[in-house]
Amino acid sequence: MPTRLETWRVEAYNTAKQSENKMHDDTVARRFGFSGGLVPGVDVFAYMMHVPIARWGRDFLTRGLVEARFIKPVYDGETADVDATEHNGLLTIEVFSRTTLCATGTASLPAAAPAVSLGDYVAVAAVAERKPVSPDIFATGKWLGTTPRRWAGQAASDYLADIRETDPIFAREGLGHPGLIQRVMNRVLVDNTILGPWIHVGSRMQLLSAARAGDEIVARAKVTANYEKKGHRFVELDALVVANGTTPLAHCQHIAIYQPREQAAA
Repeated sequence: MPTRLETWRVEAYNTAKQSENKMHDDTVARRFGFSGGLVPGVDVFAYMMHVPIARWGRDFLTRGLVEARFIKPVYDGETADVDATEHNGLLTIEVFSRTTLCATGTASLPAAAPAVSLGDYVAVAAVAERKPVSPDIFATGKWLGTTPRRWAGQAASDYLADIRETDPIFAREGLGHPGLIQRVMNRVLVDNTILGPWIHVGSRMQLLSAARAGDEIVARAKVTANYEKKGHRFVELDALVVANGTTPLAHCQHIAIYQPREQAAA
């Protein structure tokens, strides 16, 4: 029988109010029909990951599989309830805010992390000079890299506070939260082009190794699709996120609207 887990309730926080992506700015987001600036999808994903981390602990951080789709916005300061039901080893996760279903996802704990070869993912640097976004920048088959990033000390603590994560495992064991991997995936887009307002719509992440606070993290990403749907321009990425040049942390698929139809028509 399905088992309902305890709801994880957070006060959502828009960490990206000052970012280049003005979809997180109240004024700009309202022009696109939203009530205000969107809480980043990667942070909503981080809220969702609290549940499998609480359920499986360190095992999940080393080999867990999680995916999410973002349906409706979560707004700064509003309550987000993360509900989950477990059945036959699968967690079905839903995020509700303002009584609206905002995100759905699943999480599971495979018996072992799949084998992944570093050599199958081409390491390239982020572009030296970013240019305004165009379909050519995200040409299918193209390899993209990111500027290396670290979260250590106060930065790591601040991140946990920003995503409302209270599980003691991260401070106790000096581990990096897997939501940071999702932030690096967003940087595949941001480090390689100048974007207008854009929206992260979904991700799948197979964790391969627990990140440690202070790791230098990059993505080795390949564009697997670039297409128009209902006037929006989408990009899909397949990436290996790597720590310190040697340790695969996660195999990720990432989907974003890099040009909403309002921008594409401008």
